[in-house]
Amino acid sequence: MTSRKQPGTFEEIIKKINQVTTGWVNYYGISRMKRFITDTQGWLNRRLRQLIWKRWKKPKTKYRMLRKYGINHDEAMKLANSRKGYWRISKSEILHQAITIGKLIKWGLKNISQLYELRYLKD
Repeated sequence: MTSRKQPGTFEEIIKKINQVTTGWVNYYGISRMKRFITDTQGWLNRRLRQLIWKRWKKPKTKYRMLRKYGINHDEAMKLANSRKGYWRISKSEILHQAITIGKLIKWGLKNISQLYELRYLKD
């Protein structure tokens, strides 16, 4: 579902991910797996940042979008013109500042950890 060549809009991809993760938490959530869910959520966030970075394609677009999300000129130029791979860039602190977890949630991604806690960690 998070393939870099995945067709469709970002919203459609997030919708599919939310359906699968919600069902997955409901099915497997009975076991104690808070650490696993936290790791999976981190990986998924990084994978979505990679997908976004690949879809921006051109350095000009990357620079413009980084500036739009509050990154200063020098850092945006460095990152936009970087020749590093998508996966490596997705771990950069600058991209994490631009595409925060809050933005991913605002764009529709459900927080798996929160789903798990609401469902199974009621005390």
